[in-house]
Amino acid sequence: MPVETIKMVGLRRDPSKPLGLTVELDEFKQLVVARILAGGVIDKQSMLHVGDVILEVNGTPVRTPDELQVEVSRAKENLTLKIGPNVDEEIKSGRYTVSGGQVKQNGIAGLETGKKLTCYMRALFTYNPSEDSLLPCRDIGLPFKSGDILQIINVKDPNWWQAKNITAESEKIGLIPSQELEERRKAFVAPEADYVHKIGICGTRISKRKRKTMYRSVANCEFDKAELLLYEEVTRMPPFRRKTLVLIGVSGVGRRTLKNRLINSDVDKFGAVIPHTSRPKRALEENGTSYWFMDREEMDEAVRNNEFLEYGEHNGNLYGTHLQSIKDVINSGRMCILDCAPNALKILHNSQELMPFVIFVAAPGMEQLKTIYADRRATGSNRNLSFDRQSSIRFSSRRARTLESLASLYEDDDLVATVEESSFVQRKYEKYFDMVIVNEDFDETFRQVVETLDQMSHEEQWVPVNWIY
Repeated sequence: MPVETIKMVGLRRDPSKPLGLTVELDEFKQLVVARILAGGVIDKQSMLHVGDVILEVNGTPVRTPDELQVEVSRAKENLTLKIGPNVDEEIKSGRYTVSGGQVKQNGIAGLETGKKLTCYMRALFTYNPSEDSLLPCRDIGLPFKSGDILQIINVKDPNWWQAKNITAESEKIGLIPSQELEERRKAFVAPEADYVHKIGICGTRISKRKRKTMYRSVANCEFDKAELLLYEEVTRMPPFRRKTLVLIGVSGVGRRTLKNRLINSDVDKFGAVIPHTSRPKRALEENGTSYWFMDREEMDEAVRNNEFLEYGEHNGNLYGTHLQSIKDVINSGRMCILDCAPNALKILHNSQELMPFVIFVAAPGMEQLKTIYADRRATGSNRNLSFDRQSSIRFSSRRARTLESLASLYEDDDLVATVEESSFVQRKYEKYFDMVIVNEDFDETFRQVVETLDQMSHEEQWVPVNWIY
């Protein structure tokens, strides 16, 4: 090895802090720098580069990562590294996806290699580096929770991005799994599922399959990619009021009651849409009061033109929520409150015109649900049971007591089904939720929603980049 290719690097460090690099043995059995963490000791001094060969530490030869770790521990504050030349980059470039000096990475494209980024991502899953067997060094892994905002610092490694957790208000920079790596771990699809992979929003890989739903929209299939969305690119916006408030929840959790109370509390601030239908107008019905009436052919044409957020068919008639009706409420200066089906979230979330704030009203526990249902029966607002508990036969007939026991059994089954369905919806669509409320006390739920909406008018917000650009 020519003398001029050797360099000596002197470092002074805090023994309690890591150097901020990872190493590996290359195909030539050389100990090379595999990764340099942004903000670390090595990065700040800019004396080492990825691909450099580490030959000695304080005069002691090192040939493996373990030997390097031992010598670095012995060195304490003062550290002198003997560095050999970079290995042949033509050989090493096969580990990266680089074209014309630019990184071509799933999720982020066109970023110059080695440059610090100003890209922010919202994590849509929870990550614990202590449980990741693929992480090169668990000490430099960066933990995060679903919903945390991550600043992406470096995406040069196709498997591990360098990032900072903005939500945790920590200056630590660590490794997180890349979109591509996490997809490979989580997105196994059985061959019989017949998925068709495509590239979608922010470069994420998507899967698309046919499914039957009660509410269908031609545009919905364009957003099926969200099933595999793991990171979402976001940007920070100054305080502003969202255009729509979307309440999601299974039947029986009180979302429509919440919607009506919000509208009645301030009719100048909140509004609701009037649905469209192809049902013939009945006597004394007026157009635009309870429904907007359309001919079946006209409504079918509007559905084909993607003019409806959602629609469905009942007794041979179409019913749906027209997108223009939502825009009309927004243009009147009010926030439009929607209690749509979860499938519509795919369209709403990607709409620059609607900019939704999505609240999931989760089902409370069994005892709370029983109280809610009991209150409804007492007021006569909802009678789900065919057995009348107030009947005089109840106390005078063994058969009646048996019927009552059966009715209670079916009621408990309904409550269990409600809780299970609520959990399923939350798991499937949580990537779209801005807020989750467990409706244990209706007055408290209403107060939380009002306070949250008011708070949004005074605080900065992280929103999807496609709302802005």
